[in-house]
Amino acid sequence: MTVKSKPLPVAGVKRRKYSREYVQENLELYAIMIPVLILIFLFCYLPLYGLLISFQNYQPGDPFLAFDGSIEWVGLKHFTKFISGKYFFRLIKNTFVLSFLNIAVGFWIPIIFALLLNEIHNLRFKKLIQTASYLPYFISSVVVAGMVLSFIEPNGLVNHLLGIFGVPPKAYAMEPKYFAFIYTFTNIWKSFGWNSILYISAISSIDPSLYESSRLDGANRFQNIWYMTLPSILPTISIMLVMAVGSVLAFNTDLILLLYNPATYKTADVIGTYIYRDGLESGNFSFASAVGVFTATINFILVFAANWISNRLTNYGLW
Repeated sequence: MTVKSKPLPVAGVKRRKYSREYVQENLELYAIMIPVLILIFLFCYLPLYGLLISFQNYQPGDPFLAFDGSIEWVGLKHFTKFISGKYFFRLIKNTFVLSFLNIAVGFWIPIIFALLLNEIHNLRFKKLIQTASYLPYFISSVVVAGMVLSFIEPNGLVNHLLGIFGVPPKAYAMEPKYFAFIYTFTNIWKSFGWNSILYISAISSIDPSLYESSRLDGANRFQNIWYMTLPSILPTISIMLVMAVGSVLAFNTDLILLLYNPATYKTADVIGTYIYRDGLESGNFSFASAVGVFTATINFILVFAANWISNRLTNYGLW
């Protein structure tokens, strides 16, 4: 009885990328991907069908698409209304200012925290610091916003502390000029510990022998961070920065809704809050959808621009 054996691959002969053998070898990986792809299709691609209402005068209960004349198509009416509106430039300015502060300050704090945490060698103390930094992320945004607003009210903790130094009490929550600082501080405090997890994981994957070699060469801790750790996690930093820039017009709207009030609209009202207040609450679903398409298009352009710059400067990017 003869046993047929599979022919061995010949050196220099390139196998087809998606041949039957290749698919069989990676069948388990494809099976793992199927549930994720289904969820992405259901919650990311299937709802794109609803973008049609951006070009209609949609009312709840109307079909998204019909050919019997029951749909009132208005073209770019809602886009024009938003761009020519009296609040357009204020919304764009506030959105970019708050996003810039969040990136310029909030993006780098988790990186610095991860670098400092990596220098702690007492494991028990290190775990304690990590746990304490993660806890605010798991607190409801409603609770966090309520705590912050109670701290900055005229009889709150902040005014009591500043009163020790002779600073008169103020209603900081009602002052537009303080909102950017309040929002940025609250957002950083709530999320910096959780956002540092990815950088801590990237640092932990660095080969310890590299640090041992640098110490033998006389490098101190700061030099190790600058010449060893940062270059090793640069791909992670680049990708996260590209993603942060790509969400400039669609960032933490929930927290702003909880912190702002009509007195601070001048500096706190952003595109997301405007969509919620003037689009969804008022029932203008077509207008809200049009503004959403506008912001998504801008974010799409920003992602491509940020990725191109990242590839040119660091040779790392999303693609």
